[in-house]
Amino acid sequence: MNRVTSLFGIKYPIIQAGMVWCSGWKLASAVSNAGGLGLLGAGSMHPETLREHIRKCREATGNPFGVNIPLMYPQIDEIMQIVVDEGVKIVFTSAGSPKKWTGWLHDRGVTVVHVVSSSRFAAKAEEAGVDAVVAEGFEAGGHNGREETTTLCLIPAVRAATTLPLIAAGGIATGEAMLATRVLGAEGAQIGTRFALTAESSASEVFKDYCLHLEEGDTKLLLKRLAPVRLVRNNFRDAVEAAEAVGATDEELRILLGRGRAKRGIFEGDLEEGELEIGQVSSLLYGKGIQSVAAVMQELIEEYTRAWEALR
Repeated sequence: MNRVTSLFGIKYPIIQAGMVWCSGWKLASAVSNAGGLGLLGAGSMHPETLREHIRKCREATGNPFGVNIPLMYPQIDEIMQIVVDEGVKIVFTSAGSPKKWTGWLHDRGVTVVHVVSSSRFAAKAEEAGVDAVVAEGFEAGGHNGREETTTLCLIPAVRAATTLPLIAAGGIATGEAMLATRVLGAEGAQIGTRFALTAESSASEVFKDYCLHLEEGDTKLLLKRLAPVRLVRNNFRDAVEAAEAVGATDEELRILLGRGRAKRGIFEGDLEEGELEIGQVSSLLYGKGIQSVAAVMQELIEEYTRAWEALR
């Protein structure tokens, strides 16, 4: 038990990231049932879809779960009201300033955690009154901070900048990595890629299998002028690299990105023209196969325990 497990009322300080097109009720409830904290990814859900997933998640688990909400979501007011109306008690915010919503959520009995990419943003999140922070290094999949600070450097910097409970994220897929971040000052780990590729993830099976056969260097951080995102090599990524190489404007990049690219790639399994987002750590999972959440959680705990015992 530590501040993270106590804050959320969970057995293990393992949080499943609220990933777009991966984090539906099946994944979130499975992680919560296994003793971690499952998060629904509101970023890929229409408001009423989120309401449906909250209700299904509550039916599937009696344990705590939460919702990840990107603060730049176009229907943010409606999303926040649904979360409160449905009795969700844990919200992770990202992609924006938590200042506006933290007090509002606290007044309604909700625990608030904010995702940051720098020690400066961590200090601002503490000033805003959040209950904990997730410090995410640029190894992470999906959208990243512009600083490109690695997890190994970010965690001790954030630990020095804030007194809040600290959750590490980015490049964590093993129990050994969890222990490493604990040594650096984190009190829990948020894991994305490993859970995105489980049987319960709502991502396409084609996408999962493809990502389980990636090698070192097969992901790259691109679209930094819009919103930095880690992409797998395919036709779409090649087109982005070519456009950026000749100095494409922000508007040209937006046109190239279009709408629904991430859904097309992650949820529908278009491996060539879809936006394929996954963490750098995927190469460590090469050939591992699609596992259940329960099997992943057991592995993480066993690996962590062995690593800890080896150091004693």
